[in-house]
Amino acid sequence: MGFSRATLGFTGLFFMAGSIVLIFLALLGGTRDNKALDQVYFLQADTSNISGAPSISRWTFWNLCGVKDGNKNDCGSSHVDFPFDPPSHRNFDTTVNVPAEFIGTKHYFLMSRFMFPFLIIGLFFAVCSFFTGMLAICTRIASYLSGFLAWIALTFQVITTCLMTAVFVQGRNAFNKNGQSAHLGVKTFAFMWTASACLFISCLMYCLGGAVGRKDTSSGYSGRKERRRGFFSSQRSNSVKSQKQEGTAYA
Repeated sequence: MGFSRATLGFTGLFFMAGSIVLIFLALLGGTRDNKALDQVYFLQADTSNISGAPSISRWTFWNLCGVKDGNKNDCGSSHVDFPFDPPSHRNFDTTVNVPAEFIGTKHYFLMSRFMFPFLIIGLFFAVCSFFTGMLAICTRIASYLSGFLAWIALTFQVITTCLMTAVFVQGRNAFNKNGQSAHLGVKTFAFMWTASACLFISCLMYCLGGAVGRKDTSSGYSGRKERRRGFFSSQRSNSVKSQKQEGTAYA
């Protein structure tokens, strides 16, 4: 049994809403020191042997946080689009005991800085797709429009997530290689990759909803066309038959 446009549109709307919530959860990590958001970070590393650095450091979208009282963040002030660049003045402002992979390169700085604007662009199109998705339940055009907006959001979300994965996996490996224990923030990576999957499903559902609407419309139009053709064909057949009967009578 096929799915209706309304069912597909609602499913797309549901997954779009889920992706937006997950993106916001990843984005809000580091903005406040509370139990829920303390677990949302990209990378945690042992930086106790780096002068001026916290004993344990965590990187988020907004700042570099220390850890206190076991597992609580101590983030301080927030900065938009905070970079991952340990030797720079934005992070530790020293090269002593900092892994050599971070020194003399802009690789980590640039990759981490591009994450934030790409995420905001993707989030903007996701929100637009969410609102147009309310109409996708009813109309075919709104389904295609929502699918197009969802596809743009998915593109930027995947770019952001790939940049995040590349830069912080490399950063983790650099710290571990230098004898400083480090691990990724599992929750943030789970939020971002799951949001990408939800966006893909949402885009697919919206496009399928538009295709179902087009199929129904075309079949209805064909049916009406066939009925009109049958009606006029019947009239023409009756007219030809009548003319033949009149010709026979005159003969």
